[in-house]
Amino acid sequence: MSAKQRYDVLSSDRSQFLNEAEQASKLTLPYLIRGHEEHTSGMKTLLTPYQSVGAKGVVTLASKLMLALLPVQTSFFKLQLDESQLGQEMGPEIKSELDLSFAKVERIILESIAATDDRVAVHQALLHLVVGGNALVFMGRKGLKVYPLNRFVVDRDGNGNVIEIVTKERVNKKLVEDKLPEDYLKNQVVDDTYGNNNECDVYTHVQRENNRFVWYQEVYGHRLKGSEGKAPEATNPWIPLRFNTVDGENYGRGRVGQFIGDLKSLEALTQALVEGSAAAAKVVFVVNPSSTTKPATLANAGNGAIIQGRPDDVGVVQVGKTADFRTAYEMTSVLERRLSEAFLILNVRQSERTTAEEVRMTQMELEQQLGGLFSLLTVEFLVPYLNRKLDQAQKSGDIPRLPKNIVKPTIVAGINALGRGQDRDALTQFLTVLAQTLGPEAIGQFINTDEVIKRFAAAQGIDVLNLVKSMQELQAEQQQAMEQQQAMMAQQQVPQMAAVEQKAAAAEMQAVQQAQQQEPPIPQ
Repeated sequence: MSAKQRYDVLSSDRSQFLNEAEQASKLTLPYLIRGHEEHTSGMKTLLTPYQSVGAKGVVTLASKLMLALLPVQTSFFKLQLDESQLGQEMGPEIKSELDLSFAKVERIILESIAATDDRVAVHQALLHLVVGGNALVFMGRKGLKVYPLNRFVVDRDGNGNVIEIVTKERVNKKLVEDKLPEDYLKNQVVDDTYGNNNECDVYTHVQRENNRFVWYQEVYGHRLKGSEGKAPEATNPWIPLRFNTVDGENYGRGRVGQFIGDLKSLEALTQALVEGSAAAAKVVFVVNPSSTTKPATLANAGNGAIIQGRPDDVGVVQVGKTADFRTAYEMTSVLERRLSEAFLILNVRQSERTTAEEVRMTQMELEQQLGGLFSLLTVEFLVPYLNRKLDQAQKSGDIPRLPKNIVKPTIVAGINALGRGQDRDALTQFLTVLAQTLGPEAIGQFINTDEVIKRFAAAQGIDVLNLVKSMQELQAEQQQAMEQQQAMMAQQQVPQMAAVEQKAAAAEMQAVQQAQQQEPPIPQ
C-alpha cells in the first residue's frame, strides 16, 4: 500500500479530532487549524472572534509551558554518572573532573539551542497542543519543523507507542522532479486539484521496524530517490506530541476542548453585547407626522442653529435594554474569570493591600496546576528531544562520545523542576521554624550547614563544584589559621621573654653588685 493510500485510510480516524480542533481554533486563534482545508490558492478570509479571552489564554499557557520545558536561564537537563554500571566506586577527584566535563557538555547543548530557532518552533507546537491537542515535530539537521493536525496522521499500539506516521505537504514540482523516475518526465501527471499545476503532494511515510524507525517520501505513487532515512528508536527525529490522552485513542485532546462550553457561551454573550451596545449607541430622532417641525429642517440644522418648531414634536428612540445588558455583562465576567483560571492567566490584584506573600502564593498555585499539565510533555517531548540533540552533537563532533548505559541524561525541568522548588520551600520553612522555636543558635548546634548548602544548591539547580568549599578545604583553612595564630603568638612572646630575661639578668647583676658591696674588705 502506497503512502497516499495509508494517509487516506488513517484520515478517517483523525476526522473527529480534526473537527474538534477546528472548532477550538475558531474561538481562539482562527489561523492555527483550518480543518480539512489543506491547500488554497490564496489566503482565506478568517472570521475574528468577538472575544479575545481564548486567544490570550492559549498564548499565555503555551508561553508558560515553553518556559517550563525549555527555561532560558537554567539548564533543563543534567548528565549523571551511573556508578552501578561501573562496578567500582570512584574517587572524589575523578568525580570532580567528570562533573566539570558534564557541565561543559551541558553548556554546549544549551548554546546550540540558543543559536537556533528551536524555542520558536516549540512555542508553535505548544499552541497547536493547547488548541488542537496534537502536533508533530520533525528534528532535522537544519532545525525543527512543526506539522499541524491537518498535515499528518498517526497510528499507535495499545500502549500509546507510535508505529506509523504519514505526513502530507504541498510543494513546487521543480523541487522533486530530479528525484522522480525518468518515465515520469515523459508522462507527466496533470494535477489541477487545487487549480495550480505547478504544485504536487509529497507524502512522507514513517514506520517502526523492530527497534528503529524508517521513512521515505513519495510523489504520485513514486518513491523519491535519496529520500530514505532511518534512526534508532531513542533518537527518532519524528516526535508526535499529545496534550491530554485517552486510553485507546491515537490522538490527544487540547486544553481548549475541555472548556469549549465556556468559550462558546462567552462568544455568544460578547457578540450580543457588542451588537446591542452598537444599537443602543445609535441616535435616531423621530418627528411627529402632524407637527409643524419639518424633519429636513431638523436634519440640516447645524449646532446652535435656530429653527421654527415645537420641542414636544421631536423625540429620541432609546433602547430600553439596560437591565438585560447588565445581566449579560455580569455573566461574561464570570466566564472570563473561569477561563482565566483554566488557562493560568495570572491576574494579581493591584492595590496597596497586595502583599508579596499574596503574589508568592498565587505563583505557587500556578506551578502546582502546571505540574499536571506538562508531565506528559516531559516524557513525550523533552526526553526524545534531548536524546536527538545529544546524538546530533556527538555525530558532528561538538561533544565527545558519551559511554552508553554509563552516562545518562536526567531531565530537571518541567514537573521535576517544580518538585525541586517545593523542596527548597520546605527546607526554608523548616529552618525558619527551628530558629523561631529553639533560637538562632540551634541552627549551628543541630544542623549540618554543609548539607544545607548542598540541598539548597540542588533545589536551585546550581552546580556547587568549585563554588562551595568542601569540609576538607574548611578544615585545612582552619588548621592554617590556627598555625598562623600560634606563629603570631610566638612572635609576640619572643620580646616578652627577652624582656623577662633581661630583667632577670639585671636583677641578678644588681644582686651580685650588692653582695660585693656588703662583703668586708679582705685584710692585708
